Amino acid sequence: MSDNTAHDEPELVQLLTPEGELRHHPDYPLDLGAEEVRGLYRDLVLVRRVDTEAVALQRQGELGLWASLLGQEAAQIGSARALRPQDMAFPSYREHGVAWVRGVDPRELLGMFRGVTNGGWDPAEHGLHLYTIVIGSQTLHATGYAMGVQRDGATGGDDGTAVIVYFGDGATSQGDTNEAFNFAAVNNAPVVFFCQNNQWAISEPLERQSRVPLYRRAAGFGFPGVRVDGNDVFASLAVTRRALQHAREGQGPMLIEAFTYRMGAHTTNDDPTRYRVAAELEEWKRKDPILRLRAYMAANGVADDDFFAAVDAEADKLGERVRIECRALPDPDPLDIFHEVYAEPHAQLDLQRAEFADYLASFEDAGAEGGR
Repeated sequence: MSDNTAHDEPELVQLLTPEGELRHHPDYPLDLGAEEVRGLYRDLVLVRRVDTEAVALQRQGELGLWASLLGQEAAQIGSARALRPQDMAFPSYREHGVAWVRGVDPRELLGMFRGVTNGGWDPAEHGLHLYTIVIGSQTLHATGYAMGVQRDGATGGDDGTAVIVYFGDGATSQGDTNEAFNFAAVNNAPVVFFCQNNQWAISEPLERQSRVPLYRRAAGFGFPGVRVDGNDVFASLAVTRRALQHAREGQGPMLIEAFTYRMGAHTTNDDPTRYRVAAELEEWKRKDPILRLRAYMAANGVADDDFFAAVDAEADKLGERVRIECRALPDPDPLDIFHEVYAEPHAQLDLQRAEFADYLASFEDAGAEGGR
């Protein structure tokens, strides 16, 4: 039996080339007005600025860690703009663009990476679950949530609810992710698996994760998969919009492989120069998601120099706000650790809280006695 199927060139859904030329795809039509295109550009620029500021803040000792999204803005903004208010998204720890679109203030993200909160937003209010650090576990959370949506009868029509879960190429090697694929398939769960294939699982390259393109994994579990140019915000929006509609109508799961590149380090604790070459980075710089959209807009009269200057000025103001608000984040009260552990009062937890409060008070008492 021939092994050619493992090496066939996979189809890549692309609507906007790296040079900014618009293409049409028969399966993924997209009709956007000028204002919508300008909105996508603004999202990309502002999210990149938040990310740039956060990296700098970590280098200055203001954050304990930061996972940069540099290079992956189009995959996140395009897919998130396909969501509807009733939908629920499950992120990993790098989906700052998704958080932006779902209305989570950057301050909330900074608080988590500063160590003053465990995630300060209400998932129900924003339709965005809290960040997940354990690789791949959010795929099971999302699948379970989608099965609940299904059992609540919230699918089957145009106004139905869909679920999307974000993860990286490295997570496809995790058991949790493959179990989620199977659960979703056999239960026909309304979930979209959105894999941001940024080519590197920390220092492990893609060829160490899979012999076949990742989107083809879906076929083995019995549901469709598609590869999209993850640096193309138009294609990311169109493909995700169709996949979510597929889910909300009760047709089951889909896998989207967003083929993109992690331009920065895995996190600010990582040094990518130790395992990848500069030429690879330079190649992907020519596919930058912001530059290609700007080229398209300028060539087609969608925006003028005044618009681009205004967005840059807005980014400068946002950057200043991020710096100020990060440094002003208050340290949490030590007793906050006991909040919202249980939905109802819990006697054992109340006892532990009281004991810990007494322990903290003992330091104050000791300090008072020492000052006499």
